[in-house]
Parts: sequence; structure tokens; C-alpha cells
Amino acid sequence: MLILTKSLMAIMIGFILSLITAFILIPILKKLKIRQSLSVYLERSHTKKQGTPTMGGLIFIIPTILTIVLLLILKKITINYSLLIVLFSFIGYALIGFIDDYLIVIKHNNKGLSEKSKFLMQVVIAIIFFYLFMMGGNEPLLWIHAFNLKLSIGWFYGLFILFVLVASSNAVNLTDGLDGLAGGLSLIAFTTFGIISYNTGWLEGYESVAIFCFILVGSILGFLVFNISPAKVFMGDTGSLALGATLGSIAIITRHELLLVLIGIVFVIETLSCIIQRIYYKFTKKRLFLMTPIHHTFEKKGFDERDIVKVFWIIGLLASLLAICFGVLLWTKN
Repeated sequence: MLILTKSLMAIMIGFILSLITAFILIPILKKLKIRQSLSVYLERSHTKKQGTPTMGGLIFIIPTILTIVLLLILKKITINYSLLIVLFSFIGYALIGFIDDYLIVIKHNNKGLSEKSKFLMQVVIAIIFFYLFMMGGNEPLLWIHAFNLKLSIGWFYGLFILFVLVASSNAVNLTDGLDGLAGGLSLIAFTTFGIISYNTGWLEGYESVAIFCFILVGSILGFLVFNISPAKVFMGDTGSLALGATLGSIAIITRHELLLVLIGIVFVIETLSCIIQRIYYKFTKKRLFLMTPIHHTFEKKGFDERDIVKVFWIIGLLASLLAICFGVLLWTKN
């Protein structure tokens, strides 16, 4: 009951602080003309979004950090190595996204950092994360929890972690194209990882990591109040890169990297659609999908944006429920 109470308190505080942050930050973003520039290839229905404030990821990033500080003062959470490296990933990728968003605003177009520059910065943060993770006494093991199987993959594990962090951050970034889509899916994913984290009793600081997940759930929920259709603010790369990398880092420290594929199945599908489109076009000079990420294909086929978001949320929720069965119920001996 104490764990449940702490979780609910974390969600509540994160939510309230997120609302307060939004009411303060959105007018400031509008005043500074920090607005989103949209791609010319998008549907006409997106033209009304032109000029919507971006960098809204700060609405859940700032409250998350403030809530952690508050809970530390109240002695309801403890700082430990596991939480620190997750926070490093969270803040590190948020800074990359912030730089990207800032350049977009300065250039007044939808191009911030170049793909190479952004990728290089992501890789640097991922390498530092891997170093910190291994310094914590972790072994290069790939765990398959459903079968209680541990596979030693040696130096390849470093490349694996690099892939997980970079891929997860970019996957959420690609999915952030419809009002509330990436935010809602991230809320579901962090709720799932919060539940899973509470079951990793072998992990030092597992309770703090779980509470962090629920703080983020509350903060994202507050953000969604202003991000669901019609969106009053977009999270931008500031938010999407931070959310994706944090999902990856929590999956890594809880040793549920493979389960991340199921929990983030919509993110995976969105990313695969872009990869397949590029490969197909390279060899055939034709497009397999009308537009990628794939949510835009459904838009071009005439589906309403809000209906697409709802269906994708449901898919994400069902996948997360299945992941809890694999990651918690089937692995728990009690």
C-alpha cells in the first residue's frame, strides 16, 4: 500500500506542477515567437497548426525535475546510482532536443541540427551512459525474462546499448507528428515501466526509478491537457528525444531491453515505416507508403487525426498490458 501511495503522490505532484508550468510557459513561448514550422508535404488540415508554440517538452521536463527535488526534501525518494544515470540520459537528450528546436526557431524553417550532428550528439551521450552503466558493476548480459534466460554477449552489448538509446530517442521523435500521439503513447509506456521497475527488487534503487516513471507519467498527463487535439503547444525535439532516450535507459537498467520493442510497438512501427520507405525508394524510385511516418499515410487516406491517435493509443495500451504479463507475471515466482 505504501508503494501505491507513493506512486499516486508522484503522479499527482507531477501533474499539478506540469499544469502550473504550462500556464506560465505557453504565453512566454508565444511572446518569444517560438513557433513550429510545418512541412509543406503535410495535409491541409495541418496548416492551422502553423505557428503553434514548440519546445513544450519543458512542460514535463521541468516539473519532473522539480518533483524529484521536492520528494527528496520530503524524504520520499532517495538518490541512487540507477536514478542518476537515468536522469543523465533524460537531461542529456533533452538538451540535444533543445538545441535542435532553438535552431529551428532561429532559421524559421523545419530544419534544426543536421542529421549527422544530431546523431553524433546522441551517440556521445549514449557512450557516456554505457560507461556509467558498466561502472555500476553491471555485466554485458542480455536477459530474456519470460524464460529466465541470461545470455552473455560481451563487447557487443556496448553496441546494443548504443542502438537502444539512439533508436528509442529517434523513434519517439518520428512518432511526434499528430496531436497527443507521442505524449499519450509515452504516458502508457512509462506507466508500464513503472510497474515493471517495482518488480526489479534486485536493482539498486529500483523503487526510486519506479517513482521517477510515475512522476513523468503525471507530468506528461499535464502536458497532454494542452497537447491533445487541437494542440496549444508541441513538445518539439526537446521533449521527444528526452522521452525516447529515457524509455531506453530505463529498459536497459531494468534489463528489459527486448521488452521495450513490445511496449513501444507503435514507435517501432512508425520507425520501420520510414526505414522501409527509404530502402524501397532507393531501389525502385517509387514510394511504398503515401507518406511516412505511417500515421501520415492514414491521414492521406482520409482518416481523421483524432481517430488515428486513439487507435494507436489502444494498440500501445494492449501491447503494454501484454508486456506486463511477460515482464512481471510470468517472471514472478510468487
